[in-house]
Amino acid sequence: MRALVWLRWLIALAAIGFWIWLFLVQVRMPPMEHGFPFEDWYGSWRDVLIVSAVFLAFVLGFVWPRGSMQWRNAGLYSAFLISLFVEMFGIPLTIFAIAPLLDLRAVDFGAHESHLWAFLLDRGGLVPLTSGVYLVMTVSMGLVALGLGLVAVGWAQVFGARYELRTSGIYRFVRHPQYLGLILVIIALNIQWPTILTLAMAPVLIVMYVRQARREDRDLEARFGPAFAAYAARVPAFIPRLRRGAAVAEPQSG
Repeated sequence: MRALVWLRWLIALAAIGFWIWLFLVQVRMPPMEHGFPFEDWYGSWRDVLIVSAVFLAFVLGFVWPRGSMQWRNAGLYSAFLISLFVEMFGIPLTIFAIAPLLDLRAVDFGAHESHLWAFLLDRGGLVPLTSGVYLVMTVSMGLVALGLGLVAVGWAQVFGARYELRTSGIYRFVRHPQYLGLILVIIALNIQWPTILTLAMAPVLIVMYVRQARREDRDLEARFGPAFAAYAARVPAFIPRLRRGAAVAEPQSG
């Protein structure tokens, strides 16, 4: 049993280290003066498959759904990720839609210009495009690393603890670190590469996980009674108070 605990934490720490490494690579990378042109960036279906597989394996592996509702939610989250990466590397449907509105051609949007928040900052005269791309990439990669780190830590702590109420570790600060992590990833990817579909899906997914968290809270309160009620009164669901509190027992919530 102790060996399995160590194995879980080794897997979680390896995953966290990977995302931190990607974030540090981004931070240390100087702003690129020239991005890839449209024809060199898009149509890379190999990249679509690789990046989609990495994110899906991570999310589904560390937040293994249980029951039809959780599988439905995981399916919607997977659709969000796949639709994003199809537009990021394959066919930029959002670019085709907005380019005529800006009196531009779709082929005017290379890799830099397709970071639409950076593009809008540049068009507004607020931040040069290269600096804007560096900004949105750094912020988004930081949030991805934080979000998926929360997912991994939450998994390591509650895996195999289906019938225990946990309040130690990360659960001393938030009741649903995994769902918080998934929400941070949604926000991060919409900062990095916004599309019409992912911007529309984001509030739906966020509400979905908030509702799922509330449903799990009700189940935990029915199972653990006053112990969970005291824990929930002290520890917020998503936004940490960063205030120390006495541990009660140990949640198997997301």
